[in-house]
Amino acid sequence: MEPSRKSFSLFLVVWAGQLLSKIGSGVSAFALGVYLLQTTGATSAYSFLLMAAFLPSVLLAPVGGVIADRKDRRLMMATGDLGSALGMGFILVMLLLAPDACWPIYLGAAVSSLFAALQSPAFKATVTDILDEETYAKGSGLIQLAEASQYLLGPILAAVLLSRFSLPVVLGLDMATFAVAALLVLAIRGRVVGKGGKRLPGNFRKDFADGVRYIAGNQKVLHLLHIAAAATFLVGILQSVFVPMALSVSDSGTLGAVQSISASGMLIGGLLIGMSSKTGKQGRVLSVSLVTAGFFYILIGASPNAALITCAAFCFFFTLPFVNASLEVLFRQNIDNGMQGRAWSLISLITQTGMVMAFGIAGLLADHLFNPLLTDAGRLSDTVGRLMGTGPSRGSGLMVMVCGLLLLLYALVSAPGGRAPRAAPSRFAMQAK
Repeated sequence: MEPSRKSFSLFLVVWAGQLLSKIGSGVSAFALGVYLLQTTGATSAYSFLLMAAFLPSVLLAPVGGVIADRKDRRLMMATGDLGSALGMGFILVMLLLAPDACWPIYLGAAVSSLFAALQSPAFKATVTDILDEETYAKGSGLIQLAEASQYLLGPILAAVLLSRFSLPVVLGLDMATFAVAALLVLAIRGRVVGKGGKRLPGNFRKDFADGVRYIAGNQKVLHLLHIAAAATFLVGILQSVFVPMALSVSDSGTLGAVQSISASGMLIGGLLIGMSSKTGKQGRVLSVSLVTAGFFYILIGASPNAALITCAAFCFFFTLPFVNASLEVLFRQNIDNGMQGRAWSLISLITQTGMVMAFGIAGLLADHLFNPLLTDAGRLSDTVGRLMGTGPSRGSGLMVMVCGLLLLLYALVSAPGGRAPRAAPSRFAMQAK
């Protein structure tokens, strides 16, 4: 029992630094978004910032995964955090030198995202190094809590800080959170030994190809991967239309409250998982949480009432940490430790690509297919419209209900129902040893 307590204490040190840096990232993202909207007045300027901050880390995640399986993962995490701070520092300096220019903000955000491609797979693999299998679920819950804090606490703290300090000061605080995260990782670096043993030298292309073959040859991981990709795609659809749909039945102030309350569901869900004592039957947890998420997904689009949308969204986001944590545990149980970095980076690439696709098609589907159906003169106004109402964004509500039904049905037929046994080492892993 003592080794488990010690390993979890080391995990808490690393997690505390990542929690702080996540909150700092949420603060800077909100502050920079507000700055661009106030400076340019263009929504496209804000969306381009999101793209600059999102795509590089997704596309380069496999590179980070290969490096994570060949190099010191803790040193790699520290490098990623410090590099992200460098990106914010570039924006800070350029704001002082050229406050009206937008391109430095995009470039700095892209630089931070590039270094996140190093940090993220190394962090995921390091968690496997540190924790015992019985504490995987507890650790995954706390990771979900840190992710939720970025969206719940970041905007609130940013609003308070911007009311008292300038944007460069806010960015400086974000840089400080990255530095603290890096220092905490370095502080425990010598106290953690990877369970996979020494990293074997190898060719980069070969290592990447080995990672692809490993994933393709592991049926349990492939099954989990298509569940994760489908769920991420459908969540991306909801993220794309949630704000316009909620704003059509409320004002901007109410929208802020709706978003905060919804995000608090993720925070509470992650906290409950983090308080659990040990890893349980994660397959069953995944099945139940996916079905529950699909049910509340449907309810989000069912009514034009802001209060009902808020309640349904809170419940939906409350289930997401259970979905994510269960998937993380099952992935860890079925991936050899020496392949963790490459596997996690490929998992991230595939699932996040699904989210990018959702961002690309959701608006087109809403504007050109679903919304016209439920206008006052739409084709479904006299049928479906009598049940769920008509208006400029009620078609988005219908699209949300359709996607929620797809998630519910998908969960019923695809999610595992019990605890997956720990995978035996693959033939590839045995040869590598």
